[in-house]
Amino acid sequence: MNIEASGPRGLDRRRAPRFRYQAHLEIEWGSARLKARTRDISAGGMFIESEDVLWVGAGFRARFGKERPFWLLCSVKRVEPGLGMGVTFSLAEEQSQRHFQELLAKLAAAS
Repeated sequence: MNIEASGPRGLDRRRAPRFRYQAHLEIEWGSARLKARTRDISAGGMFIESEDVLWVGAGFRARFGKERPFWLLCSVKRVEPGLGMGVTFSLAEEQSQRHFQELLAKLAAAS
C-alpha cells in the first residue's frame, strides 16, 4: 500500500496507513438517520460511501461495528459528489478506542 500516492488531487497527506474495509454504518445527523458504508479506514479517518452526503465542515455521529457497535464523532473533510465523503473522527469512550484499535490491528495483519 502506498500512502504517499499522487493523483489528480496531488500528494496524499494522510499520516496513518489506510486499509480497505467495507462495513455498514448508520449516520445520525440531527433527527435524520442515514445508511452508508465505509470504503476504507485509517486511525483517524475514513471514506464513507453514501448517496446522501453532507457538506465540508458538517459534524455527525456514526454507529460503527456489528458485533460490538460503538459511536464515532465525525467531521466531513471532503466530498466527492455521487460517491461519498472523507471524514475524520474521534472515539469518545475508552472501550470504543480499544475495539477500534483491535480492528485496525486485524486489518494491518491481513494486508
